[in-house]
Amino acid sequence: MSVQLASTEIAAKTAAIIADLEGLEGPLLPILHGVQEEFGFVPQDALPVIAKALNISNAEVHGVVTFYHDYRHAPAGRHVLRLCQAEACQSMGSEAVAAKAKQLLGIDFHETTKDGAVTLEPVYCLGLCACAPSAMLDGEVIGRVDQEKLEEIAAEVRL
Repeated sequence: MSVQLASTEIAAKTAAIIADLEGLEGPLLPILHGVQEEFGFVPQDALPVIAKALNISNAEVHGVVTFYHDYRHAPAGRHVLRLCQAEACQSMGSEAVAAKAKQLLGIDFHETTKDGAVTLEPVYCLGLCACAPSAMLDGEVIGRVDQEKLEEIAAEVRL
């Protein structure tokens, strides 16, 4: 019963978001962003509601959600650490930074620590190419990330 109730709540909140945004030209992405803002991720139960309202297939909505890295399939941790993996950052050692972050946190990209403290995500350009490698912690950009800086970040997010 509680699962059905949760599904009903998801459908109702998703319908309200759709009602606010469906008049936009190309409303799918803004609706998905609104759903993620509401729930912290894009629940599977929201996809058929969106598809029906926009007169597109469930597969089309699913394809968009899975294509874009910004849409989460599960709630994020209390902190979100994004590590740039674009070419400029790669040339300045972002792969080693990512490996160290994964080791420090004990997770891979698109995972959340067991204690729910942090979610690790790749991002493809934060616009800090001159300060590569770069990261973003809870919306705040950080340039020149090295292993020492990563240890500080890991300690901060684990509090």
